[in-house]
Amino acid sequence: EAKIGKTVKKAVVTVPAYFNDSQRLSTKDAGTIAGLDVLRIINEPTAAAIAYGLGEATEKTKKEKMVLIFDLGGGTFDVSLLSITGGVFAVKATAGDTHLGGEDFDNALLEHFKKEFERKTKLDISGDARALRRLRSACERAKRTLSSVTQTTVEVDSLFQGEDFSASISRARFEEINASTFRSTIDPVEKVLKDAKVDKSKVDDIVLVGGSTRIPKIQSLVSEFFGGRQLNKSINPDEAVAYGAAVQAAVLTGQTSEKTADLLLLDVAPLSLGVAMQGDVFGVVVPRNTPIPCNKSRTFTTVEDNQTTVTFPVYEGERVTCKENRLLGEFELSGITPQPRGQAELVCTFEIDANGLLKVSALDRTSGRRANITITNSVGRLSSAEIDQMIKDAEQYKQVDKDFSAKHEAKQSLEAYISSVESTITSPEVSAKLKRQHKGAV
Repeated sequence: EAKIGKTVKKAVVTVPAYFNDSQRLSTKDAGTIAGLDVLRIINEPTAAAIAYGLGEATEKTKKEKMVLIFDLGGGTFDVSLLSITGGVFAVKATAGDTHLGGEDFDNALLEHFKKEFERKTKLDISGDARALRRLRSACERAKRTLSSVTQTTVEVDSLFQGEDFSASISRARFEEINASTFRSTIDPVEKVLKDAKVDKSKVDDIVLVGGSTRIPKIQSLVSEFFGGRQLNKSINPDEAVAYGAAVQAAVLTGQTSEKTADLLLLDVAPLSLGVAMQGDVFGVVVPRNTPIPCNKSRTFTTVEDNQTTVTFPVYEGERVTCKENRLLGEFELSGITPQPRGQAELVCTFEIDANGLLKVSALDRTSGRRANITITNSVGRLSSAEIDQMIKDAEQYKQVDKDFSAKHEAKQSLEAYISSVESTITSPEVSAKLKRQHKGAV
């Protein structure tokens, strides 16, 4: 709002494609608590594909184009394969890791330099939060620098107990430290192609999204996997997702242009959904990568003679046993017509809306009895009453929060300034020119 000078009331919010049901619901809740009407939750690679598609398909080509979105950010990683035909964006498959990103590369560097500092000084900084924070900031700067140069220096004055720290690192060493993590980013690419039954030679374009795709080794690994293909870097990796979300918001509020008039998103369920059967077996109703919105049914039965009640525990995941998957909630269907076991027909239906949110129902065909659950009791999910209370609290403590925000922003600005000064005086160019006492004074 400060940036655009207008009040924002509605929003399209993006999430990593591999977010599960409760993570999506929690994100939607966060938007509601912030006072926003969340029009839609969309997957980040899908939003990036919109940004790519509008840039490429201005001529509204009717020819199908198979596009792989490789989205590696600060903390999450997604890969999606989409088919783009005209204004229709159909997700074929998606995979990823909600806990992999640039922070992992920073942490690996941090561990490396912690050991280096200990080797040089015999001091362990593991218990000092401030020293760790300063060294982590220096590691992040080094990581960014190594995307454009092959060698850099990590310098932190008076890191711990008055000891300065300075060490150089090459791009090759950085790549060696993160070798296994870098290589693991190819696994979801293989998985997506396998799930979609598409050969890598059939992929027309490979689009890089997310700040971590600036790392040269990541680019070369992806390019090598596709036989040395040129990667598409036509969209800004930091802004593509927000751009795509803004386009979707325009479409949902009827503010279309010639470019977006025919825009249609067809996303998929990132994880299989189903219920627990006898013996803790996972009975899949909605297989992974099913296009959404969708409505899928599967018929189950009783396991005992004259059974009148059946409990339906609802799970998501890819394992055969339910205990290895994630429980979303459960509901009970009672009043089933007594029959010998195995004869009752209990139809379980899963409905997934455009936000990827789930409603499950069960019907006894003989008696017509029905029961259902909207998955709102997932771990981390707030009740409507809790959300309302949080909104009321936010209103009640508006001034207190405003004062806190002002202090917090001032503190952040000061910390950013200190970090900037620190970065400047420890940079190889300036460091060489500054005398030690001047550096200490600064």
